[in-house]
Amino acid sequence: MPAAPPPSVQIFGHDRDQGTRAAVRFFKERRFAIHQVDLTRKPIARAELRRFVERLGARTLLDEQSRAYREAGLGYMRLADDEIAERLLATPALLRLPLVRVGNEVAAGRDEAGWKVLVVSAAS
Repeated sequence: MPAAPPPSVQIFGHDRDQGTRAAVRFFKERRFAIHQVDLTRKPIARAELRRFVERLGARTLLDEQSRAYREAGLGYMRLADDEIAERLLATPALLRLPLVRVGNEVAAGRDEAGWKVLVVSAAS
């Protein structure tokens, strides 16, 4: 009987981001097939971002520690989730990286506990 193919993970981020590098290392150690999307070369698609927003909420995807967040003055604004999603599409620097997807399960930011949940869900 042939061995099952390794589970695959999609990681949205860029090489300069420590969280993205940590996610790649985490999933490589667990023998996942990695498909990395470099957001500096190719912006995230609207449908892909919607998948993360639906499961996690737009505010979770917003990196409130980023310089882009401070420069845009978003700390002083009240925005609905759809407005936040539009800003995330227009300004990818606002995204909390990495965005990780395994099947239909997702995680945002450097969240090893969340990644472990993704590994368990992929095994079942």
